[in-house]
Amino acid sequence: MHVLTGQTLSFTADPGQRPDPYIHHEKGAVVIGDDGKILWVGELVTLPQEYHELDRTDHGESLILPGFVDAHLHFPQYRMIAAYGENLLDWLERYTFPEEMRYGDPKFAKRAAKLFIDELFNHGITSCLAFSTIHPEALDALFEEAQSRSMAMISGKSKMDCNAPSGLTDTPQSGYDQSRELINKWHGVDRLQYAITPRFAVTSSEPQLEMTGALKREYPDMVFQTHLSENQAEIEAVATAFPWSQDYTDVYDRYGLLSERAFFAHGIHLSERELSRLSEAGASIVHCPTSNNFLGSGLFRYKQTRFGEQPVSVGIGCDIGGGTSFSMLATLRDAYVVSQLVGKRITAFEAFYLATLGNASLLHLDHEIGTLDAGKVADIVVLDPKATPIMAERHALSESLHDILFALMIMGDDRAVRQVWVNGKLVKDI
Repeated sequence: MHVLTGQTLSFTADPGQRPDPYIHHEKGAVVIGDDGKILWVGELVTLPQEYHELDRTDHGESLILPGFVDAHLHFPQYRMIAAYGENLLDWLERYTFPEEMRYGDPKFAKRAAKLFIDELFNHGITSCLAFSTIHPEALDALFEEAQSRSMAMISGKSKMDCNAPSGLTDTPQSGYDQSRELINKWHGVDRLQYAITPRFAVTSSEPQLEMTGALKREYPDMVFQTHLSENQAEIEAVATAFPWSQDYTDVYDRYGLLSERAFFAHGIHLSERELSRLSEAGASIVHCPTSNNFLGSGLFRYKQTRFGEQPVSVGIGCDIGGGTSFSMLATLRDAYVVSQLVGKRITAFEAFYLATLGNASLLHLDHEIGTLDAGKVADIVVLDPKATPIMAERHALSESLHDILFALMIMGDDRAVRQVWVNGKLVKDI
């Protein structure tokens, strides 16, 4: 067992809907049990006597939070950060597809999985919803690495049967069969879950989408993930490929792929009809601000989408490798900047909620992670608001918890991530 002391912070609800929905102890403590669970959390002065003699790490003014949850990123794209492309489709052709073809090699995939998860932990991301490639070997490597580290990971084999290189396509039948085999092999093993994962409508034929719908009907409680309305050229390509559709969302809807466990990355250019249908189905959009900005895809309207007349649930993700950093802090920074540009500013409280309890709740993982409540898994990140000399100077001006969080998300990066715990094990310590 181990005791962490410092400022503890855990959200209880969405700050966009309720004032001050968090529990904050300026001088707090978290007790981590030998079983990887949180045993106790509260004010340090009320720490039960039975925990007084345990090994203790004092984090001073640093913030102790639930580990970050990332709701959208790509395992096979981590080496492609900062790859120049004219637009999304050009970027996919020039960089993404050639890189992903390499993941059919189990040795390459195994090495990549280790480096990928190392980088997640380095930035305080302790669980995620990730895309893999079409190769079962790649997903095996990712799940094996995540399992060896007791990590909560949701992922799935990507499905693509058209508009991609021959070495990176499956067929409607093979995509279905391989997905079922991987579900039987991995879903529900330790902290792992399978996600049904067609890349996006551009790379799936109608027969493949039909079989994807059949798979979703077989496993209605399983996470479904794909992309939606990221880029105007993509939207035009979907309209051409599916001329019968009312819009992009209608393509997925026709095959029964909208549900409260469906996650659509980006969702920038959605009509009112699409927002209404997504809201009705309980589906979620995952905001990927660094990727949207880098690829010039557009500005996502977080508050207008989340709290409009037809509210749609929204998560957040770093979207490596269209995204420019594994850092959740950098992702939150860009989310704030975009919210300013569209005229509806988000607060630091809303941003940190999204990256912790918000994403955990959308992924139906909040029974296990997302807060510092006793009984939850000890997935924890410790953030140092004085990690660099200039951050220390800025911290001296902070007069509130919001000030501290705001400066962290604007100025922070992996240097601010002081410690990371996953399932009660220390995986980063600086």
